[in-house]
Amino acid sequence: MANSAQALKRARQAEIHRQRNASQRSNMRTAIKKVITAIEAGDRDKAKQAYDAAVPVIDRVAGKGLIHANKAARHKSRLNQHIRSL
Repeated sequence: MANSAQALKRARQAEIHRQRNASQRSNMRTAIKKVITAIEAGDRDKAKQAYDAAVPVIDRVAGKGLIHANKAARHKSRLNQHIRSL
C-alpha cells in the first residue's frame, strides 16, 4: 500500500485512468465488432456505415496512446479491405 500522500494520489489517479482506458478500449472493440458483423452478414452498406463510425473511434484511441498508431492503421486497412471485397 502507498505510504506517502504523493503515492496515494498517484494510486487514485492510476485507478481513474485505468477505468477510463478500459472503457475507451471496449468502445473501440465494439465498433470494430459491428463492422465485422456487417461484413460477415454480407451487407456492404451497413458495413460501410459501421466502418465510417468506427474510424474516428479507432483514431481517437490511437491519439490518446491506448493503442499504437500502426495498430490503428492496420485495423482500418484490414476492415476497409474486407468491405471493398464484398
